Amino acid sequence: MAPNPRTRLAVALDFPNATEALAFVDRLEQTCQWLKVGMELYYAAGNSLIHELRNRGFDVFLDLKLHDIPNTVAGAVRSATRTGASLLTVHASGGPAMLAAAAEAAQTPGSPRLLAVTVLTSMDAHQLHEIGISSTSAEQVLRLARLAKSSGIDGMVCSAEEVSLLRNELGPEALLVVPGIRPAGTAIGDQKRIATPTAAIVQGASMLVVGRPITQSPDPAAATSAILHEIEQADQTGR
Repeated sequence: MAPNPRTRLAVALDFPNATEALAFVDRLEQTCQWLKVGMELYYAAGNSLIHELRNRGFDVFLDLKLHDIPNTVAGAVRSATRTGASLLTVHASGGPAMLAAAAEAAQTPGSPRLLAVTVLTSMDAHQLHEIGISSTSAEQVLRLARLAKSSGIDGMVCSAEEVSLLRNELGPEALLVVPGIRPAGTAIGDQKRIATPTAAIVQGASMLVVGRPITQSPDPAAATSAILHEIEQADQTGR
C-alpha cells in the first residue's frame, strides 16, 4: 500500500514573521500535515512558533542547515529536540566529525530525525566550480550522501536529478527529501535543479518540499490539494 500523500509533502513557510506565517497556515485549511520552517522565519519567531504549529496538529520540519564545529552542532541538535520538531537539517559538507556528533546528539529520545543537505538545489555546475568543486552535481551529492550515511545519518536532502541515484545507493529505507519542486507551468525562481512532483516521486523521493507554488497561490489550499493528488497519482503509476 502506498503511503498517505499527506506524509509526503512539506509546505515551506517562506515568511518573515510569525503573524504572516500563521495567517497563511489558516488559509491552508489543514490540507497538509508537514510544515517547513527555515532560517528566516525561525530566527524571527523562534521556538514559540514551532510550539504553536505543533499545538495546531502539524509536524514541523526545521530547516536550519546546521554547519559548525562538532560540539556546537551537537548542542544545536539537543536544543532543537526541545522544540518538538520532527525533522532537522545539517550540512553534509560539515564533515564526518560534525555529522557523527549530530547523529550522536540525535539519539536522545524525542530528537528530530536528521537530514543531511547534500548540494543545494539553487546550485549548478558553474557554482560548484566557483567554490572549487570540479565534480558534477550528481558526483558531489553521492559523495556527501555516502559520508553522511557512514556518519550515522540516513536521511538526505537532494534534488530530483539525484534522487534515483541515492535511492539505488541507500536503499528503500532512506528518507530522501526533495526541494526545488515546481508543478508544470509555475515559475522557476532562483532554483536550478528542479522537477515536477510526479517526476520526483517516480524517481524515488520520500518527501517533497514546496514553497512558492503554494505560498504565492491565490488559493493555497487548492494548490496543496492539487499537489497531493499528483503525488497520489505518481505513486499509483510507480507501482
